[in-house]
Amino acid sequence: MSRSNDHAITTTLLALASGALLGAAAALLLAPAPGKETRRKLADLTDDAGKRIKNYSKETRHKMGGWCKGKGEDLQYDGGDAWI
Repeated sequence: MSRSNDHAITTTLLALASGALLGAAAALLLAPAPGKETRRKLADLTDDAGKRIKNYSKETRHKMGGWCKGKGEDLQYDGGDAWI
């Protein structure tokens, strides 16, 4: 990858993160609910998201079964862009 491409990706990710942070701050400041209720809702959302992620990972592991067990053990890093 070229330096200009790396710079563009970094700038894009920084802009995305900044926008998300500003949007979240604006939403919390302009929310019609009191702070205590908003914090409770956010805590519930994060708990639900964590539970869903755990369930999806368990489901994926179950569906994959033994397919990927031992697949990466014989790979070696060649110092470049590939594993051999």
